[in-house]
Amino acid sequence: MILSWTARRSTRQGTGMAAMLLIIAALLVGHPAAAATIRSVDATATAITIRFDGPIPSASAFMVDGPNRIAVDVAGVEPGAAANPGGAVVRIRQGRFNPTTARLVFDLSAPVVVADGSFSADGGTLTLALRPVSQSRFIAAVRQGRSNFLAPAGLRSATANRRYSVTVPLDPPRKAVALPAVAGPSDDSRPLVVIDAGHGGHDPGALSPTKGSREKDITLAVARAIRDELVKGGRVRVALTRDDDRYLVLRERFEIARRLGADLFISIHADSAPSIDARGATIYTLSEVASDREAALLAQRENKADIVHGVNLSGENADVASILIDLAQRETMNTAASFARLLQREAAADVPFRATPHRMASLMVLKAPDVPSLLFECGYITNDEDLAFISSKKGRDSIARGFRQALEIHFARQMASR
Repeated sequence: MILSWTARRSTRQGTGMAAMLLIIAALLVGHPAAAATIRSVDATATAITIRFDGPIPSASAFMVDGPNRIAVDVAGVEPGAAANPGGAVVRIRQGRFNPTTARLVFDLSAPVVVADGSFSADGGTLTLALRPVSQSRFIAAVRQGRSNFLAPAGLRSATANRRYSVTVPLDPPRKAVALPAVAGPSDDSRPLVVIDAGHGGHDPGALSPTKGSREKDITLAVARAIRDELVKGGRVRVALTRDDDRYLVLRERFEIARRLGADLFISIHADSAPSIDARGATIYTLSEVASDREAALLAQRENKADIVHGVNLSGENADVASILIDLAQRETMNTAASFARLLQREAAADVPFRATPHRMASLMVLKAPDVPSLLFECGYITNDEDLAFISSKKGRDSIARGFRQALEIHFARQMASR
């Protein structure tokens, strides 16, 4: 029986498109009309003097070694004026660092640093005082970073009023991906397993160098085989994150499992390696270090209303929320690790595993805080023997049978413990 599931949809802003639109807008609009141009640049043994044909609100300077140089950034000016090196400054180069900033680079024959800097009263001249130092002191100045110099306050206010703004229309918020159908018994109390076929759509995944097989096709075929075997067993419900050649971002994959209230999330992949001799299946679960980091990130989110099993954490501070999330995620990690060992035992007779099949990693699809998750690399697509196994119906059925046996034992244990 197929049950159609629906749930409240959430929204997700298309931040990637927004960023691209802003970049395109900046390129199309160009930089604001320059407030001034560099009129002259002069260097002596004691100072660098940069003159502009209009007031400048601010500038900054920093030292660079290997070789020794002084760099000066000035916003809102056009570079390219006459330059006169002198003292330790042997060459002066000018160019546009970005659409609104000119950069001047002073190549040095001896280590000197910018000891101080100031604008003239009208903001039209910047003078940088130079001081000879040892090479070690110059390196120390490099590490100190950038020094900023401001024009008189009245000039800064006047130039600030000349700022430009750009308004860019954004795409409307995207709706959450539609939830898939759930197959199996109509009894909602039966455990639910969500199986994720890795890659898809424009992302083919790994490719076989000899056969041309694509990981996205193999993972979908294996996921379907596991689903069919579980439905035939009749003891668990099952859903696929994708049942066709479509692309899902990583977070959408385990969010489907969360929104469906899954008891287990399994992501199917096929491995690849530079050596054609590498072969065997691998099972990944979340590492403890990755769990700590994810718990901290989740605890910092503004909307904590539905982070762990629907528990509302919005009234808790970040420390308490982090502890609660951490406890929940450690439980799911232990559950996932226990199932990984069980899967290895039940499938070992029919599925070739690597020498050390259970490994831990910080993989995005494993980071659902309240759904035990594992990633199953069913074999190496770069190994002809593995590829033949996972591409054949017999091989896929063997994998599916191992999953069914392990899942039925896993959920029977859980029911008995309750």
